[in-house]
Amino acid sequence: MTSFCQNSCPIGLAPPIWRQKGETIPKQPDKRGGVRLVLTIVGGLLVIAAPIVGLLPGPGGIFVFAVGFALMLKNSALVRKFYARLKSRHPKKGEWVDWAMRRKSALRRSRRKREEQGTD
Repeated sequence: MTSFCQNSCPIGLAPPIWRQKGETIPKQPDKRGGVRLVLTIVGGLLVIAAPIVGLLPGPGGIFVFAVGFALMLKNSALVRKFYARLKSRHPKKGEWVDWAMRRKSALRRSRRKREEQGTD
């Protein structure tokens, strides 16, 4: 069996890699590990600072908490696992957080829910 471009593939036209069913894709080493760690720590500091900022007049604490939480969710697998567990226990609160963060998964779920309601 020959590939459509054996050793002369231009950049971006590599042949497809076929895997057996159930075979996992090998993980690439994360080259941005240090940056992710720093962003996660900054997010944690913002979440901790949110109640302090919340004492000031205005809604500042809410925004500080939201930015810190978003930074932690984007950059930490451990926080994502914790969030997924929390979301499975409290689905309504998870929907609100997904909506506020404008997550693609929330948009897909709401679109699917509207389609199901339209067919009933």
